[in-house]
Amino acid sequence: MIVTIARVSDPDRFLKVFETVGVEKRRQHGCRGARAYFDPDDAHRVWSVFDWDAKDYEGFLADPDIPAIARELGLQAPPVHAVAATELDA
Repeated sequence: MIVTIARVSDPDRFLKVFETVGVEKRRQHGCRGARAYFDPDDAHRVWSVFDWDAKDYEGFLADPDIPAIARELGLQAPPVHAVAATELDA
């Protein structure tokens, strides 16, 4: 699982691209699913959770189409990766 946090200029535009162009590109790189959450304290901050292994994610980041998709998503800066504090079975 990969968790990212990003600021976006337009939350509606972000969702439209995340649900269309983003899906196709993520599938090409082995992503098995994704969810996006808006921060309740800041609608322009988005938490994204990806069902992805690290190797496929690295391939996604290296894809030459990603900078253009990031601009289309309206990212104000590169996403920050959340760091897991712990992992439990239940």
